[in-house]
Amino acid sequence: MTNPHRPLTTLALAVLELLHERPMHPYELHQTIRDRHTDRVIKLRAGSLYHTVERLHRTELIRPVETGRAGRRPERTVYAVTEAGRAVFNQHLRDLVQRPVEEYPVFGAAMQMLHKLAPDEAVELLEHRAVTLEADLALRDQLLTSLTKRGVQPAHLIEVEYAQAMVRAELTWIRQLVEDIRSGALPWPDRME
Repeated sequence: MTNPHRPLTTLALAVLELLHERPMHPYELHQTIRDRHTDRVIKLRAGSLYHTVERLHRTELIRPVETGRAGRRPERTVYAVTEAGRAVFNQHLRDLVQRPVEEYPVFGAAMQMLHKLAPDEAVELLEHRAVTLEADLALRDQLLTSLTKRGVQPAHLIEVEYAQAMVRAELTWIRQLVEDIRSGALPWPDRME
């Protein structure tokens, strides 16, 4: 069995979470993740999903419960979560919720280097990013409305609402940064080429 302290990927957690609902084969897992738009918060590639399922099986967190073939389709194995899988999932989820983890976002790295650009260029680029974020926020709002109309339970929309809150916070921060650069409230260092 796997070491319960070894961190699981977010994709592995998503697989275990779905298998809590019912046994599924990898293609069904892939489709469910896409249908629920979980792929907006978890990186999903078919190859990595199959690898994740294989690793979860190898570490006895899931087990095959059925193998079958429908027509000319490839053989499909249906998996179910094991008791060990439930325990590891619950522990990892609890850890992720209660313990902040240092993340290294690409945008944060870019902000550390922003002063290497001319202030006018930095403002222009930040304003462009703000427009992109506004469009993304509008799409997320439409997605949330659509999912709600389709009857998706509010508890399954938390990640969409969280993403919206993060985009709104970034947008607010960027607008203030642009204002601070323009007004001179943020002194701009001399650039060294």
